[in-house]
Amino acid sequence: MNKKLIGAAVLVGFALAGCGTLSKVDANGQTEEPVFPDVDKATFHTGSFPNIDNLRQVRDGVTRDQLYDLLGRPHFSEGFRVREWDYLFHFNTPQGLKTCQFKVLFDNEKIARSFHWAPAECADILNPSQPAPVKPFSLSGDVGFAFGSAVLTAAGQSTVRDIAGQLKQMREVQRITVSGHTDRIGDAASNQRLSQQRAESVRRALAAEGIPASVIVAQGFGEERPVVQCDQRDRGDLIACLAPNRRVDIEVQGQR
Repeated sequence: MNKKLIGAAVLVGFALAGCGTLSKVDANGQTEEPVFPDVDKATFHTGSFPNIDNLRQVRDGVTRDQLYDLLGRPHFSEGFRVREWDYLFHFNTPQGLKTCQFKVLFDNEKIARSFHWAPAECADILNPSQPAPVKPFSLSGDVGFAFGSAVLTAAGQSTVRDIAGQLKQMREVQRITVSGHTDRIGDAASNQRLSQQRAESVRRALAAEGIPASVIVAQGFGEERPVVQCDQRDRGDLIACLAPNRRVDIEVQGQR
């Protein structure tokens, strides 16, 4: 084969490579049906573990140079002057190793305009759901404390120990709010102090059970937030009726 034929063959090869784009990408860098290459055809066979913060910066309008700086070179060789770049990424998740394909589509000016994941749920790795409130725990004041006292009873300590055990089973605990409450018996200032002291007692007990003190906030509301209303005239009956108001609530934000 002479040099002219060899040169022609090379040009044809480049032309075919230029048609190697997999998806039908329009002039604006969009497609109705992204097509992902076979993982086995990755030129960077092992893929990579990307920097999550860098991935979050990838958005409409980035250039190829910026993408190269943020993510490195694409992991597939799809041809000359392609309109799409493909990456093979690995992520360490609580469920184990997750492998994902990431596709970037460019417009006619070689500006990135749209992005696709396979499988689609891989996008959730960049946008984790907000920590959901866990069903609150409640510590009855009459069980956890003697009437008018902020010292945890044996039963109260056992209850806090059980709650701490459940918290340790959670995947993540970001914030624990311990709220103390009293009934309306006595003056408001004394009830406020007692509610705060009881909340602090529970906070210390949780920390003693191994829950990080830095995520626990204790607050007292005194008699401001009753859950029952009572009008008994007999003091003993009134104390019994108001029992649900004497409590410590524990609200948790995190992920199970």
